[in-house]
Amino acid sequence: MELNEIIKPENLVYAKPKLMNDNPMHYCPGCSHGVIHKLIAEVIADLGLEEKTIGISPVGCAVFAYNYLDIDWVEAAHGRAPAIASAIKRLNPDKMVFTYQGDGDLAAIGTAETIHAANRGENIVIIFVNNAIYGMTGGQMAPTTLEGMPTATCPYGRNIALNGYPLKISDLLAQLEGTCLVTRQSVQTPAAVRKAKRTLTKAFQNAMAGKGTSVVEFVSTCSSGWKMTPEKANKWMEENMFPFYPLGDLKNNE
Repeated sequence: MELNEIIKPENLVYAKPKLMNDNPMHYCPGCSHGVIHKLIAEVIADLGLEEKTIGISPVGCAVFAYNYLDIDWVEAAHGRAPAIASAIKRLNPDKMVFTYQGDGDLAAIGTAETIHAANRGENIVIIFVNNAIYGMTGGQMAPTTLEGMPTATCPYGRNIALNGYPLKISDLLAQLEGTCLVTRQSVQTPAAVRKAKRTLTKAFQNAMAGKGTSVVEFVSTCSSGWKMTPEKANKWMEENMFPFYPLGDLKNNE
């Protein structure tokens, strides 16, 4: 029997998304970014938005998204992606515009841009990858770092008295009139990936329908920054991140 007779299209359960380039992934083993990239590529193709989508990538690990997804990209200064996305969407209302940001970018230097874009109800999608650490620059404490969680700049753990509380910025964004969908998802299991894709699809549909700002937070791992194996990082995330950043919709205006 020929190989092409065994592997038939109707039997195919997995394939590389057509919008993903052939560039080898540079992300660390176990990193959530690669899976999230795949979901974005699939959703864009499923919705037929290949020629209409513009991504905004700022500084941090998130910046390299342009290297893997074959769509139009604009690189923004650190934290400014929502402002750039607002301008692009207003000038091109027929385009699908999204930002792809880490927690240090979105919830620290980009706090103002994020809050005000969402409060205005810009018809964009904000994709927020929250691994509670600055992954690219050496593993420093981020606004989302958990209490007691060690990082390069708080080696004995985050001290609330000294460093303040972890910032649940998605909870804050859910209170704004301009947001139509604010949700937390993850990609550590097949079931979680499937759910995340459905939610991301809804977010993209909201943007194209002019319903306001959709925020999709991905609670994720940073094996290198956390100094854990990918397997242990997933377990640590489930035991520590999920209780503080519970998964599910914070706001969903159907």
